[in-house]
Order: sequence, then structure tokens, then C-alpha cells
Amino acid sequence: MFDLTTRDIKYLTGVGPQRAAILNKEVGIYSLHDLLYYFPYKYVDRSRIYTIREIDGSMPYIQLKGEILSFESVGEGRQHRLIAHFSDGTGIIDLVWFQGIKYVLGKYKVHQEYIIFGKPTVFNGRFNIAHPDVDAAAEVKPSAMGMRPYYNTTEKMKRSSLNSHVIEKMMASVVQLLREPLPETLSPAILAANRLMPLTEALINIHFPGNADLLRRAQYRLKFEELFYVQLNILRYARDRQRRYRGFVFGKVGDIFNTFYTRNLPFALTGAQKRVLKEIRYDLGSGRQMNRLLQGDVGSGKTLVALMTMLIALDNRYQACLMAPTEILANQHYDTIRELLYGMDVRVELLTGSVKGKRRQAILDGLLTGEVDILIGTHAVIEDTVNFASLGLVVIDEQHRFGVAQRAKLWTKNVQPPHVLVMTATPIPRTLAMTLYGDLDVSVIDELPPGRKPIATLHQFDSHRESLYRSVRKQIAEGRQVYIVYPLIKESEKIDLKNLEEGYQHVCEAFPDCTVCKVHGQMKPAEKDAEMQRFVSGEAQIMVATTVIEVGVNVPNASVMIIENAERFGLSQLHQLRGRVGRGADQSYCILVTGYKLSEDTRKRIEIMVRTNDGFEIAEADLKLRGPGDLEGTQQSGIAFDLKIADIARDGQLLQHVREVAQRVVDADPEGTLPENEVLWRQLKLLRKTNVNWAAIS
Repeated sequence: MFDLTTRDIKYLTGVGPQRAAILNKEVGIYSLHDLLYYFPYKYVDRSRIYTIREIDGSMPYIQLKGEILSFESVGEGRQHRLIAHFSDGTGIIDLVWFQGIKYVLGKYKVHQEYIIFGKPTVFNGRFNIAHPDVDAAAEVKPSAMGMRPYYNTTEKMKRSSLNSHVIEKMMASVVQLLREPLPETLSPAILAANRLMPLTEALINIHFPGNADLLRRAQYRLKFEELFYVQLNILRYARDRQRRYRGFVFGKVGDIFNTFYTRNLPFALTGAQKRVLKEIRYDLGSGRQMNRLLQGDVGSGKTLVALMTMLIALDNRYQACLMAPTEILANQHYDTIRELLYGMDVRVELLTGSVKGKRRQAILDGLLTGEVDILIGTHAVIEDTVNFASLGLVVIDEQHRFGVAQRAKLWTKNVQPPHVLVMTATPIPRTLAMTLYGDLDVSVIDELPPGRKPIATLHQFDSHRESLYRSVRKQIAEGRQVYIVYPLIKESEKIDLKNLEEGYQHVCEAFPDCTVCKVHGQMKPAEKDAEMQRFVSGEAQIMVATTVIEVGVNVPNASVMIIENAERFGLSQLHQLRGRVGRGADQSYCILVTGYKLSEDTRKRIEIMVRTNDGFEIAEADLKLRGPGDLEGTQQSGIAFDLKIADIARDGQLLQHVREVAQRVVDADPEGTLPENEVLWRQLKLLRKTNVNWAAIS
């Protein structure tokens, strides 16, 4: 059996060096193996031929058999297009090409019989099909075509005539080469117990399904395998970590914790906070190194839980450290924690890039002698010059802002790795958490502290701006502050920044009596911090910003969040932005401003936002609408391979099942030495493109 992974795609019939270069760059296809694992995104039944007389405007895709009567070239420059008048004897339809015109004229002839396939639309009262698939009628037997695969292609691929149809032909050439079965990638026991289709059969049926049932079985087999190896990877490393790393034992809760609890605690803990503290206490005393993810919506009291965990470390004669993604956030944590510990004998220091000279040296010396109990800082904390006497606990705020390698540096700060508590205000659905943070134990704070009013969310069309501004003026007159957020999406950065600048001018004119500040990611950090400070201090009443404010600015006095072009944001992002208000006791508002023209998906997103404040419900919905690839943090989360066919949102039940199968393998074969599992460990090794120990890092 030849090895597909070593066969270069350029040697496949019909590919060659030029097309190979495009496939490499656009979709990462280098070998025949890569091509075979480039799965279709949908299938269309091609066994039926329609007549032109039957066409109406609502048909998704149709197939016609007939001949081209004539060609006509229309328009100039960018409007230039080629039209072919096509007839099957029952009527005439136009075939239209905007690109590849020379190729079309060279390839297709008048008065020869063709089978064409595409999506009919109506233009100027006539039916047409843009860029149809065209095959010589003599080469195609519709009855044998069955379900045809459709492949995602980029604009660049289409321009080089690498459309779905061409990829399908390439796929057929590879399938022809599969004279004998490929080596199996799952063990016989797993295949039998789960009634899975053999690998080669699954790969053929995923591209060219014999019928709907074979397609369903092929999809199940390939999804099962993909999710199984993600879980086996995570569980194996979680097991290794538990075996390899002992944790410091925090055996007691002492005076520092108890003093805080009886004297300084600002309000009674919620049931959820008590439950989470119990889970953390158990970890800290177990002798295992804690790796826990603490999830909770904005304002649910995560910082308080983190502080109380740090006090347990101090009671056991260890130092604690809290890392935040930005200076502003680090400053906020520093102020909050100093305030909470008022009157207690605990030394808290702040270390960020702007702490320099003697001040910095004094902090570094204090860490080494053990006089500094709690260090709060940004990335500056993990620099090589920062060393501790005995670091026992690290709290990381907003997990996805820290790369895996940065977190790894923390492990070198003590002889044994410290306990790690990761906090995030981005609620992560259970299925995703099992995949992204499968080696972390998850705790959830799902109650808001008493006295917090839920934020009222409203949807307004941008034509009603005057009434919107009236209510904003009323809030400002009552002494409140307002955020106005504009989208900033990488692809259209120039236009977005222009919109932000115009928006800023417009707001300054609409509110002449107010001080307006402006913040976006293109500003220098010092400039940005200075503008933010004007808002935090209350000098500015309105802040016009891009999503840079998504994480962390805590201004209890801000009660209105206006999100311009809300249709361009994802659900999780809208929810994060909304969480910037509602931090004081006053009623707060989030106003989503859009145009009238909204897609079905956007309408759903806006409705969900208006209906609920529950971060988990929103995250689940977001996962279903957008898929997991866009959720922040997946790029550096420790999934060492991409999901090609499984969908974490829709395959939640299967994920749960394969996790149990993988857990049984790890339990039965912790050393990875049983001969019946040899194929599994070998395949896992192949899939792990990197040899970084991810689990020891996250």
C-alpha cells in the first residue's frame, strides 16, 4: 500500500505545480492524504434532470440537458460578462460568466449537447445561472451521479478555475488509486463495540456516497475518530500531569483567611461562591497540583473568590500572584484587592511595564525575601528577572489573552509548579470546555451578588437616533457615563476606523456640553491608557471606542452601552461588551443599533441578546450559530489539531460518548503499552504535529 501522506498533490492528474501552489497556500493541501481529508460541506442530488419550462424562482439547484445556441459579450471593464443562450427545446435560459471568459469560449461549443448544473435566479425578467457546472452530455450519466459533493473554495481558487467541480474530479482520481484498504486508525475492539464503518469505506462514502444512509455512517465514523483523538490527547496528558507533578499541600485555613472572612468581607457570599471555594479548598489540600478554570459572568464575584484562595496560600506560608492581560486591568485588580484587605497586615504590590527604577527593584527584592505576599501584574510578572521566595498559587485573569508558552513560564518560578486558577468571564459551553480545557477542572459561579439589577437590553434602528440621544442626555444629566462602541474588524480596518472617527465627530457635535474621549487599538498604549483614565476618573462623560474595551474596564458609574452596527458582532462579543455596564446599583442599559436590513442569523442574535442576560445560554447559542472556530482563544488553547468534520456545537452527545471511550482506554492502559492499543497510541503520535506538552502548560 503506498503512503498517501508522502505523495505530493502536484503529481495528481490535472493538478501540476501552479494549482498545487494555490492548494498549499489557500487550504493547506500538500499531499493526497490532505486532499482526501478535505471534506465536502454539503451534497446535492444530481440524479434528476429538469426542463427549462419547469423552472421557478424558488429552486435551490437544478440540472438541465440541452445546447448553447449562441454567445454574447456584454458590458465594459468590471461590468464585463459573457452570456450563453442555452435551450432544451422547452425554453431558453442564460448562462453567465463574470470570470474565466477566455477559458469558457475556448472550451464550450455552440450546438453541442451539454448537461449544466447550477442555481437559477431571475434578472430583468429572465432566468439565468451564473458560473454553472458544464459537462459534455456524452460523458455524464445522471442516473449514476447520485449525491454530488460540494467543497468550500476561496476567491483565489475560483479565479484559477479550482472550483468545487474541479476538486470533485481530483477527489475521484484519488479514490481510483485506493486499490487496497488504507491502514486502520482505530483498534478492532473500538470499531466493533461502536459498529463503525472501516476507514477506507468511510473516506470513499464521505466524498461519493452511494446513498443517504452510507453518507450518515461515513460521517459518524469520521467524526467519532476525530473527537476520540482530541479527547485521548487531553486525557492522556491530564493523567501524565497528575502522575508527574505533585502539588503543594495547603493543609490549613488560618488567621489571615478567617480575619478577612469575619472582618473585611463586604457582603455575604452567594451560594455559588461558597460552592466554588469548597471545590478549590479540596484541590489545594489533596496533594495534586490544582489546575482549575473558574467561569462566571461579568460581575459574579470571581475576583473575591480568587482573593480568598490567595489568602489560603498565605496562611500556608506561600506567596500568590495574579496576572491580568492589560495594565488597566492589573491596576483595577490592585485597587480592588488593596481596598478589600484594608487594615490587614498583607503586603500587595503591583508590577507592570511602567513600574521602573528603584520602585521596581524594591518589589523584586521583596519577592525574593518573601516580604511581598501578593503580586499583581501583567506579562511583566513572567519575565526572567521576577523571582519568588515561595510561589504557591497563580491566578490568571481572562485566560484567552495569554498564550500557552507565556503560561508555561510560570511553572519555572518554583521547584514544584504552583497551583493554577484561571478566571474567565467568557462563558464556555460544557462541550467546548471539555475540548478546549479538558485537562482543567471547571468551576462555575452562576449567581449574581445581591443588589445587582439585570441590564435592560434594547434594539433600535439607526434612523431613530434622535430619541436615542434624548435618553442618553437624560442619563448624563443624572450624572451617569456612556460607552459608544464601533466595530473594528481586521478585513475592513480602514473603513471601520473612518467610521469611528466620523462617529466621534458626530457625538462631539450632538453632545456639545460633554467631554468625549476616544479609544481604539491603533493608538499607542500610553495614549490609550491616558484616554481610558479620563473616563475612569469621570472627567469624560462619553467614551467612543472599538472593542478594545471588551475586557476589563470597571466604571461603576457607566450605565449606558450603545453598540453601533451591532449586526457585525458575534453574540459572545455583544455579551462581553454589555458586561461593561451594570456594575453599580443603578439600572443600566445596553442599546443595540442596527440598520433595517438584517439577515436571519443577525435577527436571531439580536433577539437572544434582548431576551436573556444568561452568559451560558448566549455562549451555547453562539456556538450553534457560529461554530467553535471563532470563539476566542481556540487558536492557543492546546487543541493540537483542527476539527475537519466534527462540530462541537452539534455533536455534543457524540463528544460525551467518545470521551468515555477514551477515558476507558487511558484507565486500562496508563503507560500506553498494551498491544491491543498500539494502533491508537501510534495514531495519536502522528496527529500531534507539535511535541509540546500542552497539558502541562494550560
